[in-house]
Amino acid sequence: MIKLCGIRRGEDVSYVNEFLPDYIGMILAEGFRRTVDIQTARTITRALDSRIKKVGVFVDTPVDRVRQAADILSLDVIQLHGHEDRSYIEKVRSIGIPVWKAVRVKSREDIRSAEVLDCDMLLLDSFVSGKVGGTGTVSDWELIRSTRIDIPFFLAGGISEENLKDALTVSPNIDISGGIETNGVKDREKIRRIMNIYKGAVS
Repeated sequence: MIKLCGIRRGEDVSYVNEFLPDYIGMILAEGFRRTVDIQTARTITRALDSRIKKVGVFVDTPVDRVRQAADILSLDVIQLHGHEDRSYIEKVRSIGIPVWKAVRVKSREDIRSAEVLDCDMLLLDSFVSGKVGGTGTVSDWELIRSTRIDIPFFLAGGISEENLKDALTVSPNIDISGGIETNGVKDREKIRRIMNIYKGAVS
């Protein structure tokens, strides 16, 4: 599976409709470079191809706001990218859609700690001090590759067309954001090339 994250413009939706990733991600937490507000997200996703699933990305967001966003946007997945613990995740699971947990991987213990949080999938991202994600830094692929991970996971962090084939040797599930951008906005040609590489590798 492939997820293209940081979708926030009508043009972005037209690009993904053309190339059909499995998922798109929208940053619904406040204060990030790729943040999109709920009303804008609702407007642009009205045109989203129904074959593409919508992931809402949240960072230590009150559960009521997560629930509201899930309802307004008809989210297919909730992705948590902050310091959410098992108690919080249990409340979010009551919304009734899959929950993914992002992990900023420094060690195997980070992965182990996340595996017991009762999430449907993990998203293994790079660790950069003071940042919760979206840094463009490649995660520790060798550490991830050498760790037995008992639930499905997406690989994230610094993936681009130059290293996508190598990334797919770590996980068949890929999350890309900065690697499909030019000057901070989604780039149709990069999305086209990424999707061609991905489909060629997994077909």
